Amino acid sequence: MKKNYDVVIFGGGLAGLTLSLQLKKENENISILVLEKREGDALDAAHKVGESTVELGTHYLREVLDLKDYLEEKQLPKHGLRFFFSPEHKNDIDKRVELGPRELLPVPSHQIDRGTFENDLIGIVRAKGVEVELGAKVTATEPTENGHSTIYSKDKEEINLSSKWIVDATGRNSFLKRKLKLKQDLDHGISSAWFRIKGEIDVDDWSENKDWSSYVKPGLRRLSTVHFMDKGYWIWFIPLATGNTSVGIVADPAIHPFDTYNKLDKAFEWFKKNEPIVYKNLIDKKEDILDFKVLKHFAHSCEKLYSTERWAITGESGLFLDPFYSPGTDFIALNNAFVGDLILRDLKGEDIDLRINVFERTHYAWFENWIPIYQNKYKLWGKTQTMVWKIFWDWAIYWSVHTLLFTNHGYTNIMVLRNLFAKDNCAGEKFGQLNQQMQKLLLEWGEFDDEAFENNYIDPFDIPFLQDFHRGIDEQHSPRELVKKVEDNVKILEHIAVEMFKLMSRKVYGTSMNLKVDPYIMTLSKKLNENENGLATDEGIKNDVAVMWFYKG
Repeated sequence: MKKNYDVVIFGGGLAGLTLSLQLKKENENISILVLEKREGDALDAAHKVGESTVELGTHYLREVLDLKDYLEEKQLPKHGLRFFFSPEHKNDIDKRVELGPRELLPVPSHQIDRGTFENDLIGIVRAKGVEVELGAKVTATEPTENGHSTIYSKDKEEINLSSKWIVDATGRNSFLKRKLKLKQDLDHGISSAWFRIKGEIDVDDWSENKDWSSYVKPGLRRLSTVHFMDKGYWIWFIPLATGNTSVGIVADPAIHPFDTYNKLDKAFEWFKKNEPIVYKNLIDKKEDILDFKVLKHFAHSCEKLYSTERWAITGESGLFLDPFYSPGTDFIALNNAFVGDLILRDLKGEDIDLRINVFERTHYAWFENWIPIYQNKYKLWGKTQTMVWKIFWDWAIYWSVHTLLFTNHGYTNIMVLRNLFAKDNCAGEKFGQLNQQMQKLLLEWGEFDDEAFENNYIDPFDIPFLQDFHRGIDEQHSPRELVKKVEDNVKILEHIAVEMFKLMSRKVYGTSMNLKVDPYIMTLSKKLNENENGLATDEGIKNDVAVMWFYKG
């Protein structure tokens, strides 16, 4: 082992290992040491909160890290996110409103068995020349004139080494966050319990209704990340490449106290009360449960992520919000993109002070834009129309801006960031304001959404603008074209928001569907009059939005 490295990464989980692979792909001569405290392989167990990827994180794994062949050979394909609403029909899955894709999606994603994946990643990065030291516990690190001095213990021996950069990827242990007192609480007290159960579970088998089964091609429901939802909670079912199934409960403690499901027996009683169809189909498999884990109040923030003193924080060591929509790998991908860019430029001798400032502001703006997607929203989880609106809106903003910027390297392009986020009345500022406005509007609408619905199936690809946003993820643009594309997408989002609002307002106040509306001041707290500066009706988007509307008239 060397004693001097370019980069030392604390933590050999997904965030740290993928960062090391990313750096090696960009510069094969960079010297990297990963220090991981566990002594052997990652446990073949319920490893993390959720185990599936969505489009942004998938692009990072497949295209940036070149793991496409590995994922297709060793992990399962994912047939999108699938949701079952209509909690009035908890005993009959075929009567519930179902939201999810019928066909295989053009942009792929995966169901990840995290224990297997992280063990395989160690072999992959070692083959690229990354040193991985297992059973290594970091005990101290201090800045020096040329970088950092780090001490770790292994086999009762203390080892000293130096490096130009250190990166904290220790997960919830948050070594640097604790050392530098950077912890920041987040007002989102959601908790979770989860376990793996031996064997495959296919919700397609939970009904003998052949018409309902025929909505989706055989086997594709099982390959989805399946959600059952009602007020204050959601339950996941995720298939794993081992042939087992991950099952989890995620709930708001204000509605479902943590101590009602934080033990296995309690969790089954909780299923029996809240999702009897889940209980019915799992109770006979209880003896096949392989493990059980819990995590209380998992959302957290961090005061700083990158420093001119050549340290950085990535993965769950820094920021984490909520597993709903499976964004964990997205957070890793974005953070690693920033960290990797800073390290590689610094090692080339570039001045990175400006980039550190811009990247940190951009990352926190991105995170702040995500918070209202989850915060105070769990009380809406049992309202069918509201959740159809919300999920389709959240996917629209995710595909049209967040993911598009990542797949086109926009987050590390200063020109793109300056044009989208640093100018007066820029598209990025509008995008953030528009999402904040829509999340508030969904809360207001939830007070009026009081109808039960059943026997309805809706596919995101029934809606042309969602098709276009999703298919556009992998389109490559020059930086100037990317700025223009995001600006155009924000204009489309404005029209989508307006058409959604007009349907809500007509239901609540009887207003006209031809009402001109300013999307940045929409509210259901009072009846809005015509706004001469508002957007006129876009007939195409009006028709698209109507597909998502279940109320009659």
